[in-house]
Amino acid sequence: MFPVKVILFPATAASAAVTLPVGNGQPTNGIVGIDYEMLEDLEDEVSSINSIYGEDTLAKISNEPRINALTIPSQSAISLRLEFPKDYPDAPPSILGTQSIGEHVAKGEGSYLVELVRETLAEVYLPGAPCVFDLIEEVGSRLQQLGIDQSSRNEEQQAAQAEGQQYQADQTNALTSDGQQALEPLWEEPPWNFSEVATEKKSIFVARSAAVTSVDQAKQYLAHLLATDKKVAKATHNITAWRIRRENGTQYQDCDDDGETAAGGRVLHLLELMGVWNAMVVVTRWYGGVQLGPDRFRIINQTARDALVSGGLTLETAKDGNKKKGKR
Repeated sequence: MFPVKVILFPATAASAAVTLPVGNGQPTNGIVGIDYEMLEDLEDEVSSINSIYGEDTLAKISNEPRINALTIPSQSAISLRLEFPKDYPDAPPSILGTQSIGEHVAKGEGSYLVELVRETLAEVYLPGAPCVFDLIEEVGSRLQQLGIDQSSRNEEQQAAQAEGQQYQADQTNALTSDGQQALEPLWEEPPWNFSEVATEKKSIFVARSAAVTSVDQAKQYLAHLLATDKKVAKATHNITAWRIRRENGTQYQDCDDDGETAAGGRVLHLLELMGVWNAMVVVTRWYGGVQLGPDRFRIINQTARDALVSGGLTLETAKDGNKKKGKR
């Protein structure tokens, strides 16, 4: 009679293995297809990894001790399913896919991480040697190089917030004692009206509007803004739109996405819906590292509208005589 192995999963790593005499009377370990000595080595590796990076870095997701959820510390919003083969570390573990993905993770980022970890595993694994520590370290290093690890995103968020705060401070400091914008030596400061600063998932938005009577004046205002405000010039997007109607009835209108696809056209359409003429609006966005999807258009239009209302450039505010400049 041949010896057979009986499946018995120990309740904890510290539980004693159950051995049964089977067939020819030779004892066998209590887990089918995996030596108890190998299981202990795996438990030791899991314990070491969790003591280094945190207790949830490698976490069991079922009674099967060979399947764990792996969380890369530098990308903690995503966890992966990691399966150890029966003969690990003589054979490499397998990345089965994603186990969980955080609410604010961009679409496709989980799949990208799976492929990156698989590629990295193929490079760092050496037969007979535990590889999880080397895998985590190398993946973390590559994420940092790509600028998509958590620490890089935290830095982007802090930088974006600092840009917005400094922007507001600079606008406040630019006011003279009588509350008017200070004049530049080359051009007169355009009479900007400002929206409130909007922040959404690390991105910062602010819009400004001004009354204009010609296309050249609108272009001059925009050129002055980009030439004199370095923070605005370095922003991810400066979306612009204007509508001008001359006394002879000639009409001009134009817009620019500045890399934010279709955003300029949406702002121009907003001006049309609001019946705005002889005005321009610039919406500035500092990207915070998290994609907003369609929400970005809502915020862009909302800040644009706020800037127009702040300057009394809409039909409603013009009729009410409620022309007020945004305070910055």
